[in-house]
Amino acid sequence: MAGLGCNQQKTDAKAEGEKLMQTSRDMAQAALTKDVEKTLGYWADDAVLISAGQPALNGKKEIRQMVEASFKTPGFKISWEPLRADVSASGDMAYLVEKSQITFTDSTGKSITTHSNAVTVWKKQADGSWKNVADISANEPQ
Repeated sequence: MAGLGCNQQKTDAKAEGEKLMQTSRDMAQAALTKDVEKTLGYWADDAVLISAGQPALNGKKEIRQMVEASFKTPGFKISWEPLRADVSASGDMAYLVEKSQITFTDSTGKSITTHSNAVTVWKKQADGSWKNVADISANEPQ
């Protein structure tokens, strides 16, 4: 069994964490520009998205419907910033802690902004890229 460890490549967790945080920033930029396809490209096909007070969205089809509807909402704008990354020792899974805000226009025309805390779970793909497999957020108290 000791020989198995010799074949494993050591993960530079700090470098992978920085790469993943940049991936999250790139995803945020795609969402800010309301690029549906580019935004969806960061999620795995079987991803789950969980938001407080909403039913879980399972898979890209359900996430696509939410993204498309959100981008069509008057005054909609979303942004987020990763605060920290934690990469597994094997380098194939990681999570980010993030802060986000969503702005939209309510039915009276008033602009509303909500702030959230999120944890996103990411899985490294065969090509070295990262895909979001779970996105869980909760609104901060108003």
